[in-house]
Amino acid sequence: MMEIKTNHGLSRVEAADLLHQFGPNALTDTSRNRFWLRVWDIVREPMFVLLAVACVLYFVLGDWLEAIVMLVSIVFVTGIELYQENKSDKAINALRVYTEAKAKVLRDGKWLDLPTVSIVPGDLIALEEGDLVPADGRLVDAHDVSIDESARTGESLPVEKTMEGDVHLFQGTMMVGGSGQLLVEATGNRTELAKLGKSIDQIDPAPTPLQVQIRRFVKQMGWIGGGAFLLVFALNYWMEPSFLSALLFSLTLAMSILPQEIPVAFSSFMGLGAFRMIKEQILAKQPKTVESLGSATVICLDKTGTITENQMSVAEIVDFSGKNRVVEWALWASEPTPFDPMEKAILDAVQAKMEGIPRASFQIIKEYPLAGRPPMMTHVWENAEKTRIVACKGGVERIGAICKLAAEDLDHIKAQANAMAAKGFRVLAVASAIHTGTDFPALQDDFNWELEGLLAFFDPPKKNAKAVFAKLRKAGIRVIMITGDQSETASNIAESVGIIHWEKNMEGTAVMDLSDEALLVKVGEVQVFARMFPEAKLRVVQALQASGEIVAMSGDGVNDGPALKAAHIGVAMGKKGSEIAKSAASLVLLTDNLGALVTAVSMGRRIYTNLRKAIRYVISIHLPIVLTVLMPLVLGWTYPHILLPLHVIFLELVMDPTAAIAFENEPAERDGMLKPPRSAKEALFTRKELWFSLLQGLVIALFVLAMYPYAQARNLPEAGIRACMFSTLVFANLFLTLVNRSFVYPVYQSFKNKNRTIPFILGISCFLLALILYVPFLASMFKVQALSVQDLSVCFGAGLLSVGWFELVKLLRKKPMKQTKGNQNLQPSHANLK
Repeated sequence: MMEIKTNHGLSRVEAADLLHQFGPNALTDTSRNRFWLRVWDIVREPMFVLLAVACVLYFVLGDWLEAIVMLVSIVFVTGIELYQENKSDKAINALRVYTEAKAKVLRDGKWLDLPTVSIVPGDLIALEEGDLVPADGRLVDAHDVSIDESARTGESLPVEKTMEGDVHLFQGTMMVGGSGQLLVEATGNRTELAKLGKSIDQIDPAPTPLQVQIRRFVKQMGWIGGGAFLLVFALNYWMEPSFLSALLFSLTLAMSILPQEIPVAFSSFMGLGAFRMIKEQILAKQPKTVESLGSATVICLDKTGTITENQMSVAEIVDFSGKNRVVEWALWASEPTPFDPMEKAILDAVQAKMEGIPRASFQIIKEYPLAGRPPMMTHVWENAEKTRIVACKGGVERIGAICKLAAEDLDHIKAQANAMAAKGFRVLAVASAIHTGTDFPALQDDFNWELEGLLAFFDPPKKNAKAVFAKLRKAGIRVIMITGDQSETASNIAESVGIIHWEKNMEGTAVMDLSDEALLVKVGEVQVFARMFPEAKLRVVQALQASGEIVAMSGDGVNDGPALKAAHIGVAMGKKGSEIAKSAASLVLLTDNLGALVTAVSMGRRIYTNLRKAIRYVISIHLPIVLTVLMPLVLGWTYPHILLPLHVIFLELVMDPTAAIAFENEPAERDGMLKPPRSAKEALFTRKELWFSLLQGLVIALFVLAMYPYAQARNLPEAGIRACMFSTLVFANLFLTLVNRSFVYPVYQSFKNKNRTIPFILGISCFLLALILYVPFLASMFKVQALSVQDLSVCFGAGLLSVGWFELVKLLRKKPMKQTKGNQNLQPSHANLK
């Protein structure tokens, strides 16, 4: 049996030795080498396969220089992808620092908040309601301990743990009630959770709708590329019956069609977006969460700790017994070591009233955990002289009922409680009882209760709450309050923080009584849900989802867990939130700053908007590359093979960082938070947007192809024609990047939004183009020739005109935009918000 050092705990030296012996308290998986897995994933990509085949063909055909260059290109492309993925991995790994849970551990006689990875066998851990059990062990002290063991057993109902019964707790389970102390017996891979193989890290999350859309689009382009490959191969072979040569030029077209930049851009946007949020003290536990933020249409907020400061104080006391001991009785009904804000406020009020704590010489001999609707809790205390004290506290309706008051007295008490609640106070009733003997009632209601009085607590709203809700309203997002408080309390706070239609409220019992169809109507009308309990909160969230809303749910308590997990986006408070809430949530506000909600939504919208810009850029620039490869062959031009594999590779090397880095760094457009959220059913692009991107690509292609007759008229050889068309394509890519920074604002306004990566990437592109054209060795390799100033100027002008026309379109759109610009107070435009 492991020694219990209840007064001192392990020393730092002992803990360090045990950590060295048993390793960190983490579920590790050493069976896979992530680097080689990443390399294997890249090797299996269609683009890599095409490059490898082209390289082999060059070797077989005896074109050694092209083969070596292609080999170097393969290494370079692979290196870029590895760098991009490694950068995303580093961002994700940095997030894990913030996701590390902490536990209260006794070391060297002091209770310390330590990372759970540093826990070792023999440690003594203090557990409270809402904590995750960080390791396997046994309880050495327990008060009303109730454990959710569903992670281990699948059992949905909490399990009671007492010192007289089963005292073993297991890693990954959750404290849903009570408090206690755990002696750690097993950590890391030696825990039952590790043996069951239920490491969360080993579970691959399901793809998001956006991921599915992107994969479908890339797959469709792959099929189109395959069909085009066969067509071009047949044409090449018919014109020049050389199998290897026809195969090589067909691979060029296939490479030009595959939009490999899109999956790379998606992973970069999500990983780097999550890392950017960390800098704003917002933790997205999974990078893909950032995709959903910009689409939230409804935000459901718990009151205590989310809208309010969760710093309670006793505001008013009503004494019905005349003994002036209401606060003392409330303390007797509280936990021995208060951790709940209300119980801490009660302790503060008692300490302000008297010296010392009257229950110091007493111990709990019987306790009834918080239960019922409204909930109440009871403690039975006794000292060495067998003096016994029985006290309870809970909802006014519940305590009033069990005290068996006359109807007129009960009405009077409820009226006083409602008057206090109307001031925004949270109200509890307190009662006492006399009980002798050891035969305690099975139910806490069955004591012979006497009402002592009422306690009103005030928890002030956060100072920025009203401004936050105003910004969310302008962004077209509906705000709903969901709280366990009385309707009067909830409505008062809702009105003070500017929640519109705060007077429309509903209680949890009424929610549960409604049919699914009736609830769908109610959730579109009601703004404040009061006297809510976990099942009712969950049902409201599910009804909102069923009505087509994208729901964000914010909370910090144990009873918020089910709703946080069910919502599209669960948001927990990082400082005062329970571990259960943080575990269930997909987003954690590390500083508990409510304003971070607005920041998170804004960043989510920016990320989604920029990802769409990147993908539309990829579509627009790929089309002219495809047509430049295909049309000379189809039209039977003298020089049918203008773009070779090496040119496509060069363009890919330019497009990859443009899509994945330049657009990812693009600042948010200034009206991003003045628009309603996108629909959950909205496709990645509308048909109009897709056709417009294709039109951009088609116009670029026309200007690039027009350089063929221009170069012929200038009597340029094949290398000169290729140089003109290739240079025009590079310049068009440069201007497309600048123009597509915004599909609304003209390019000169976009320059006001600083993006340091764009000048760097485009500058490198121009520099490399100059090297290719004017360094003889590179010009020979790319089969181009140096262009005169006149020819290069024409190419530059063609590239500018091929994209610049879109600036005229923006200017034509600007006038109707001004007519709607004044609408600074956009309301949620949801069909069910009547």
